[in-house]
Amino acid sequence: MSLDDEREGSGGYGGTGQTRTRLPDAGGGDVYGGARRGGRSSSRGLVTVVGVVVLLIAAIAFANRGGDDSSSSDGNGGSKPESSSTAASGTKPVTGKSDAIATGYAHDQQGAQSAAANYAVALGSADMFDKTKRDAILATVIAPAELADFQKELDTAYSPAFNKSVGLNENGSTPQGFTFVSRTSPIGTKVTASSADSATVEVWCSGLLGLAGVNSTNPVTNSWFTNTVQLQWAGGDWKIVTQSQKTGPAPVPGDDKASSADEMAKAVQEYGGFTYAR
Repeated sequence: MSLDDEREGSGGYGGTGQTRTRLPDAGGGDVYGGARRGGRSSSRGLVTVVGVVVLLIAAIAFANRGGDDSSSSDGNGGSKPESSSTAASGTKPVTGKSDAIATGYAHDQQGAQSAAANYAVALGSADMFDKTKRDAILATVIAPAELADFQKELDTAYSPAFNKSVGLNENGSTPQGFTFVSRTSPIGTKVTASSADSATVEVWCSGLLGLAGVNSTNPVTNSWFTNTVQLQWAGGDWKIVTQSQKTGPAPVPGDDKASSADEMAKAVQEYGGFTYAR
């Protein structure tokens, strides 16, 4: 979900950036059920199994070395990544919630990363297509000095034409018989700049967008993107001052068979989201 993309007229709100659409097989039927990439699934599966076995053997061999760290003194070996770069901090991420959005972050870099991840989820949710719910989200995550501008720009961005382009009715409601899906899942975060009361954080995300339902012309598709938010410490919490988005990094698509419309709708309704923490 990108606030910045819509400001540039590219239709990036609610996770609506460039996505890969998997088309059904020529035989027809469920728009979800027939879609999959062609060819070499068995050979790819064999390669995956062999790769896992090789990695397991390597891990056992490394564990049996008895802690030999002689290679670390070799000046030609290069630097090893710090385990802390991806490890959980152990710090309690939040102290409260405002509606469904986590709030009350620590006044440090870890708190800023947790805030950026959770705010990405909120700004990429289906609730952003409802004016009342959108205003409540913005009031929670946007810095007070920037709130009016964000509301004005987003009211323009979520236009009847935009709603229709993602398969919704012009007023943002979901057509009867369908389930609207708009979800953002953070994969990781990184601080690129910080001071006592400000931080710039990049959030690598995967997103889902579309209509789950039989004969949907906007089936749920997946996208990968990176949100960059500038945060400010205001009113005892981290708040967004600016946001932008770029596509990727995106992995190579797998050979997974697309789920049926019913399976996708049930998954969205039954699987709840998380509070994210650095």
